[in-house]
Amino acid sequence: MLSIITLLIVLSLSFLVTRFATVALTYTGLSKQVARFQARSAFTGVGFTTSESEQIVNHPVRRKILLTLMLFGNAGIISVVATLVATFINLDSETVPIYLRLLALFLGIIGLWAFSKNQWIDRRLSKFIGWALKKYTHLDVRDYAELLHMAGEYKVAELFIEPSDWLEDKTLQEVRLQDEGIMVLGINRTGGHYIGAPHGQIRICSEDTLILYGRESSFDELDHRQKGRKGDLNHQKAIELQRRIQEHI
Repeated sequence: MLSIITLLIVLSLSFLVTRFATVALTYTGLSKQVARFQARSAFTGVGFTTSESEQIVNHPVRRKILLTLMLFGNAGIISVVATLVATFINLDSETVPIYLRLLALFLGIIGLWAFSKNQWIDRRLSKFIGWALKKYTHLDVRDYAELLHMAGEYKVAELFIEPSDWLEDKTLQEVRLQDEGIMVLGINRTGGHYIGAPHGQIRICSEDTLILYGRESSFDELDHRQKGRKGDLNHQKAIELQRRIQEHI
């Protein structure tokens, strides 16, 4: 049973390490989903090749976090395999029947899984990790979701521009998205060129990707808005809706 207890302790430490890394990565500006995926990928050594992986490699703080995570991952996986083998190889030296050991292992893993999914524990663990990172590391700890007030239906999203879209071939000043309650934070252009905090004279081109901040429902309507009179009418309706929302604040 000692080897099973050791295995559960190693799994618990592995969970805490990846949780620390996930919170640290979110404080560098990654979304929680992307941060969790990259942390688990680095810890297990899977190494998925994704566009988010490029964001990790090109960011010195994120790169340092995942390099440390890979080091812990190599040691953790080796420990798990070693203790798991020891659990079931030394059958003669153990007085506890194998089915009880299997049951204890199963219940222990279920308990760890339930612990990791508990929202109350997750919120408080995240706060503690944020406090520890701020106090004991030089990481620039910032909760970007809180800074951007991403509560309710407000979020940051990407919008790909197609030739028939209402936004295509118009300047930011012409489309007046701010009147709809939408802010354009940046524009990704083909070829890897990025325009941060674009001014009103910037023209929106086909195949641009806009980085937007606003209500999620407004993004969906804007994404389906087509050129022509109907698109102009929908733009006016969106402005009127935003005006009513502001009046009730």
